[in-house]
Amino acid sequence: MKKQLWICVLALSAIVCLIVSLTGSLQQAAKIAHLLEGADTRGLLRQQQVPAGLYEAFCGYEKDSGYSRYDYLLGYLATGEEGQRELEGYLGLLYEYKAKKAQELVREEQAIWADIAYFPIPLSGKDSTLETSFENSWMFDRSFGGNRGHEGTDIMASLNQRGHYPVVSITDGVVEKVGWLKLGGYRIGIRAPSGGYFYYAHLYDYAREFKEGDQVKAGELLGFMGDSGYGEEEGTVGKFAVHLHLGIYIEDETGEEMSVNPYWVLKWLEGRRLKYQFS
Repeated sequence: MKKQLWICVLALSAIVCLIVSLTGSLQQAAKIAHLLEGADTRGLLRQQQVPAGLYEAFCGYEKDSGYSRYDYLLGYLATGEEGQRELEGYLGLLYEYKAKKAQELVREEQAIWADIAYFPIPLSGKDSTLETSFENSWMFDRSFGGNRGHEGTDIMASLNQRGHYPVVSITDGVVEKVGWLKLGGYRIGIRAPSGGYFYYAHLYDYAREFKEGDQVKAGELLGFMGDSGYGEEEGTVGKFAVHLHLGIYIEDETGEEMSVNPYWVLKWLEGRRLKYQFS
């Protein structure tokens, strides 16, 4: 009788544990489903708020698991979890309940992160005082051409002299747009292999006569930092300090283009800078 009672107690305990576990799993699944269905998903994807060191950790996580660093990044953006075990728990639920949506979001993360190789402004091998700086100014208010949000990050020059700092391509890719824009001045837009569009604006001039369809390699010289733009007339300069405006754009599952925050990408690329001989 005691043995039977003990078996019943163990069985009941197992059932309780299973119910608790299932309840927790369903709550987690509901949380992820809510994020993937709501507007929060796009906001999180566009903000790209991931510390550079944590992205490096995700690169390490993928070496001994079935998940990629983009999976881990997506899990982090959706949940705020940082540990590999915790993230894999969420990712398992995510792919179980929302596999198609999860795969699409991972594709969008790849468009942002998969092809980046170099910081766009090299270091000077001749003059260490030629520095650059940038802050997280994405979606700050801008008024020229109408009230709007700032869709990019401005990399400022310590020497406010147009035509001095070289600008290189962050990625391999194909030139999709080049030439004058009222807002961007002399700009060049490069579509990277995984689908990201990298937009370099306010150039002083170009390194060569680029044409739409030209192939570009990561680290290739595109031109020189300037202050062109904010004028109807081509060649307008002097409306602001010398800097490079970098924008990153991706397409969602409907083909609609949206901007994402380049700040975190640039923070990660700070340790990946070429060295050019300029002074």
